[in-house]
Amino acid sequence: MFETEVFSKRFKELREEADVNAVTLAKILQVRDTTILRWEKGKMLPTIDKLYNIAKYFKVSSDYLIGLED
Repeated sequence: MFETEVFSKRFKELREEADVNAVTLAKILQVRDTTILRWEKGKMLPTIDKLYNIAKYFKVSSDYLIGLED
C-alpha cells in the first residue's frame, strides 16, 4: 500500500498545475467529480487502472504519484 498523503498532495498539485477543474478531470478519467475530491483529500485511493490513467494524463510515472520516486 502506498502513502495516501503523498498521492493526494501530488495529484492535487498536478491538477492545479494543469489548470483543470475537478469536474473536467472527472469526465476525462471517467469518474465522478466527488471521486476527484476524495482522492485529493486522502479519503480514497484510485484503483490500479485509474492510477494508470492519471499517470498517463499528467505524463508522470505511477511511481511518482505513489511516492516511490521524486
